[in-house]
Amino acid sequence: MKEDLMAQEKNYTVPALSRGLKILGMFSQQTPILNTNDFAENLGVSISSIYRIVQTLTDMNFLKKVSRNTYQLGPAVISQGYAYLASKDIIDISIPHLQNLRDVTSVSCHLAVREEREVIYIYRALASQRLSVNIPIGTRLPCHSTALGRALLTGLNDYELSQLYYGAQLDNVESHNPQSLPALKLKVRDEREQGYSINQSDLATAIAAPIQDHHNNVIAAINISGPDAFIQGKEISIEITHQLQQAALAISEELGYRVRLPELI
Repeated sequence: MKEDLMAQEKNYTVPALSRGLKILGMFSQQTPILNTNDFAENLGVSISSIYRIVQTLTDMNFLKKVSRNTYQLGPAVISQGYAYLASKDIIDISIPHLQNLRDVTSVSCHLAVREEREVIYIYRALASQRLSVNIPIGTRLPCHSTALGRALLTGLNDYELSQLYYGAQLDNVESHNPQSLPALKLKVRDEREQGYSINQSDLATAIAAPIQDHHNNVIAAINISGPDAFIQGKEISIEITHQLQQAALAISEELGYRVRLPELI
């Protein structure tokens, strides 16, 4: 019976995928560069049988060709692996700060990172009130139409924004959001100077602040979001924005960020 189950499970495996993953696993600090002969010998197959696998891994940037039939790990492996580790560190560091921020403001808090022109929600501290803003983890939204997304964009200069949004359609969101690249640049510039981004829709308000790493790069953002009944009012708005910025600074400092003082002339 056990042998039958093992045979059945084996029938579900994909040999080409298995070989591709094994090829990636052959690289190490001691062997950062390998050739097709190395792949074939380790797998016990002919070079011709792995040609399409190697070509696919190269096309997808999991392998990088350094010379004829010779490869090293490509940027897809390095960047995705680093992104996972970095996001895990950010989540672990952010959790207590976001939970405390939720408790002192009584509204929901979210943590997000950017992938190209989208903001990805990776953690939430949900408020206990019946009326609360609850964005599920894994949600993707356009950066230019959310406070979190624009807080993430404040780490880019005008040239980088132009490159990122080259040919992109921006007028397919609610009219209070930037509808063009010049309008987006102006909005991001203003929000960068004030230190936070704000977005209002459907009787709810979200305020977001960027998180920076030890290189002073914007790598994530956090927000507070809730019904206008909990956020509106000048004194309330000023206080919760201050609490948000303090939480973002505390997270950034744990990630190695240090405030740069102006140089004396």
